[in-house]
Amino acid sequence: MSLTVLAHQGGWDEALLVAGPLLLFAGIVWHAKRRAVKQSQANPGPDE
Repeated sequence: MSLTVLAHQGGWDEALLVAGPLLLFAGIVWHAKRRAVKQSQANPGPDE
């Protein structure tokens, strides 16, 4: 696929360039938070 075909496709390709990394980052944060909550429930600290 050439660059000419990818250029000016109505904006959807530019939207993917923004949305892709944002969704990836949101997924990483969601997974890390879920993992932290699960770990804190399994191993309560001294203040709990």
